[in-house]
Parts: sequence; C-alpha cells; structure tokens
Amino acid sequence: MGINGCCTALITPFKKDKSVDFELFKKQIKRQLDNKVSGLLACGTTGESPALSDDEWEKVVKVANSNKKNSYLIAGTGTNNTEKTIEKTKIAESIGVDYALVITPYYNKPNQQGLVEHFKKVAKSTKLEIIIYNVPSRTGVNILPETVAHLSEIKNIVGIKEASGNLNQTTEILLKAKKGFSVMSGEDSIFLPILSVGGVGIISTISNVVPEYMQSLFELFFAKEIEECRKLHHFLYPISKVLFVETNPVPVKYCMEYLNLDSGELRLPLAPLSENNKKLVEETVKNMGLKKEII
Repeated sequence: MGINGCCTALITPFKKDKSVDFELFKKQIKRQLDNKVSGLLACGTTGESPALSDDEWEKVVKVANSNKKNSYLIAGTGTNNTEKTIEKTKIAESIGVDYALVITPYYNKPNQQGLVEHFKKVAKSTKLEIIIYNVPSRTGVNILPETVAHLSEIKNIVGIKEASGNLNQTTEILLKAKKGFSVMSGEDSIFLPILSVGGVGIISTISNVVPEYMQSLFELFFAKEIEECRKLHHFLYPISKVLFVETNPVPVKYCMEYLNLDSGELRLPLAPLSENNKKLVEETVKNMGLKKEII
C-alpha cells in the first residue's frame, strides 16, 4: 500500500467533560471513508496529540485502526525524545497501522546531524514504514533537503510530510531524494503546486470539512484534468487560508461545528476561536456555498 492521495489528519473530538468522544470519532472516520479519502492520520497536530495521555493516544490509534477499512492509517508517533518516539512507534506497529508519522524534535532544536541520528535510530527500531514530518513553524527546526535525501536511503523511511511552505525546498527534496520517496504536502493551500512539482498527495486539515473536494483534486491531477484542478484549487483556497487564521485545529473544529459536523470540544491549552474569526469562517463557508450536514 503506497502513500498518496488525500490523507485526512483527523480531529480528536472531546466531550463536555473533556474525555475523548470515541463514538463521535468513529462517525468522523466513517464520513471520511464515505467520501473515499485515500488515508487517515490519527494523533497528528490536528488531532491535538500533545493534549492526549499515553493511554488515550493508544486507544485513539486502536479505534482508528479498527475502523479504517480499505484506507491506509498513519499514526503520529513523534516526540522530542528519541526513546519515547521509539516506544510509541513500536506500540503503533503492534496495533497494525500502516505508517508512523515522526515529527522533527521540537524545542530542543537538534542540528542536521542530530536529526539524522534521531531518525536512523527510530527507523532501526521498527519494521514500520516511517514518514518524516517537517513543520518548522511549530518545531523551530527545518530538516534540509540534503538531510532528507540522506535519510531516504534508509529502507523504511519512505516519505515526508513537507509543511515548510517552501516550494523550492520541496523541489530540492524531490530532486535529491531516492527514487520512489514520497512527498506529501503538509499545507492545504499549496496542495496543487506541490503535486505539480512531483508530490503524490496531501496530509490535510481542511479535508475534515471538504474530504470529497480534496480527494477529487488529487484524482483530477493524475487524470491530467489540469484546468479542472486549477478551478478546484481556486475554489478551495479561501477555506485553506481561513482554517489557519488561528492555531490549528481551533478554526477547523469551529467550522465543523458550524456545518453541523459535530467536532466536539477543544482541550486546554487551546481555547475557542475568537468572535471575529468565527465570523470570518462563517462568511467563507457561506461564500463557498458549503451546505450544513448531519453525521
């Protein structure tokens, strides 16, 4: 099973008492699969993984794995502690997920050699296929194309979620990495540009709201329907910007709530969307003509 297409970075819904709402989580997964997305990511940034206990993280991954059907499942296993990352990756492997998403260590800000050694050690500890996650705006460290190319020679490091927002960097990764190394966009607003330089898909936040459109964009591109792709990219651009007007997943959870998609509560330290930004989200979805649903 290759990584490609639209992979939805699932939200984690919480009840009023802030416990994980697993029944609602299953409904969210079903809606994604009904809209034929290629894959699912559990416990990523959009899933508020830093706010989950180890037990909750494991149960969320198990529930996602039990309900994924024919889609592939990625589990977010990365931390800024190499041994902890190995521990979580081994648990994900034992559950039976298809890939582990391993973020570059944050806060402690390793240099490029530290990144190489971190990913090598994690990869050596498991048979699970590893996807590097580069998001320097959150981590404070940028994994360089040369470093990615070096790591791509390791058999079970198979791809990268590239969320630097830098198309030149993405292009350099594609030029320098081992043939067959998969580059997935980590930015919704530049999904089409990343496909155009050789990317194979996206790990998407906005597909929590518009899964059918994000999967269609991927399919249209590989069917060489470029003008239709461009139209769809322009249609989706406003929502791909407004859902990051505050820290992800705050806006996407509000947008889902507004569209009756029932996203559940946030957990601290994340707080609800500001009133001004609620209006921005509402205006955007109205202008796009998105319809309210019931799941």
